[in-house]
Amino acid sequence: MAHVIAVAGKGGVGKTTLCGMLIQYLCEKGKGPVLAVDADANSNLNEVLGVKVETTLGDVREEIARAEMAKDNPIPAGMSKADYTELRFEDALVEDRDFDLLVMGRTQGKGCYCFVNGLLQAQLAKYQNNYPYFVVDNEAGMEHISRGVLPTMQTAILVSDCSRRGIQAVGRIAKLIQECDMHPSAVGLIVNRAPKGELNQGIKEEIEIQGLHLLGVVPQDDTVYEYDCEGRPTAGLPKDNPVKMAAYAIFDKLNL
Repeated sequence: MAHVIAVAGKGGVGKTTLCGMLIQYLCEKGKGPVLAVDADANSNLNEVLGVKVETTLGDVREEIARAEMAKDNPIPAGMSKADYTELRFEDALVEDRDFDLLVMGRTQGKGCYCFVNGLLQAQLAKYQNNYPYFVVDNEAGMEHISRGVLPTMQTAILVSDCSRRGIQAVGRIAKLIQECDMHPSAVGLIVNRAPKGELNQGIKEEIEIQGLHLLGVVPQDDTVYEYDCEGRPTAGLPKDNPVKMAAYAIFDKLNL
């Protein structure tokens, strides 16, 4: 069974950048193949990793949910809806050298997605036997895990920027994990974009108030910003980049 690592935090804190570094870290340590799952509605993990995505699982869900109502039903004659759906899910799997990527995407149309979501859940359960690690980039609500579409996680990494509001947001996510009876073996906080890689007393106090376990601190660095502005994948940052060095040191502590 795959070890599922869920990365979560409110938007704009650099969560996806750190998620991409974690995937790269696992691959460099020879722990692949890794299944990377972009479960954030604002999907951009593929840009961080430097891969192109043409089809999301959200696209497939909508296609299948509408298939029976459409005049030009895309399902070939003689093929069941379940078999066609599984085939299309496989089309959505982007394969790279050391990792594969699935983008959940969002569903826009009307209709019931229960049947397709059930097939997706079964498909992901099968994938658990093919990968030693799932790394899931979640939105703050962790919708796909809390609804059981994705497997239960073993490790939860909560990411915040260096602000009280960010710490309070991940505090709420930590409570959501408890309320949903997910029972990960490890839950920890990474504070990202800290000036000079240091926390002031107010942030330390808020971490204590929220009852969070601090895994480590990642410094603010202009190179990450420059990569983003230039459209370059941050997974390609040099090994001596301070953000990558700090992130890798934190990942070492997780004993993955």
